[in-house]
Amino acid sequence: MNYMDPKTINLEPQWLRHLQPELDREYFRMLCQFLRDERSRGRIICPSDENCFAAFNATPLRSVKVVILGQDPYHGPNQAHGLSFSVMPEVKTPPSLRNLYQELNTDLGVKPPGHGYLMNWAEQGVLLLNAVLTVEQGRAGSHQGKGWERFTNKVIEVIDAECDNVVFMLWGAYAQKKGASINTTKHLVLSAPHPSPLSAYRGFFGCRHFSKANDYLKDNGRAGIDWQVP
Repeated sequence: MNYMDPKTINLEPQWLRHLQPELDREYFRMLCQFLRDERSRGRIICPSDENCFAAFNATPLRSVKVVILGQDPYHGPNQAHGLSFSVMPEVKTPPSLRNLYQELNTDLGVKPPGHGYLMNWAEQGVLLLNAVLTVEQGRAGSHQGKGWERFTNKVIEVIDAECDNVVFMLWGAYAQKKGASINTTKHLVLSAPHPSPLSAYRGFFGCRHFSKANDYLKDNGRAGIDWQVP
């Protein structure tokens, strides 16, 4: 299967129903062509095509409770697998995720696991969404401005319209700008600096977003997230 053919993209049915019009648009066809061309030139694209939409397939639309918005996939070898901030179990935990674990420990007493694989969160309803879904290996930000931002703007729009009582965690100016139009009467928007080593000490540490998310979910009749990564 050509995963980057808009006609054959493997997307969870609930998401597909709402996002099919985007897949049919000219900008998305051009994005897919760009990715095919890059691969034909021998460039390594992260994540693999089959993992590009992993966040959607792990977290169906009706299951979304929390959205953690990242910017780009990791661009190191074997790091990215389609979930923002997450890496495969055998890959060293990146610095931003280590800081995220540190805040979780301070906030909720959650013990940092020995890996960075966050699929357990995704399966509980945490949509781990990057604004840009692909990157060339070794070239951070290389697929920005190719169309992914428009697609993920639509994703946020769909969640905003179709879901109730979702917690959006917007870390850093980029995420906050992208989430500026979210309806705050329907949803909880939590903003803080990014957990990267460059900015975590400017207010990410101590933000207590994880306990705030669970309090909000429970106040609105939804089960909280078990943030302990097994």
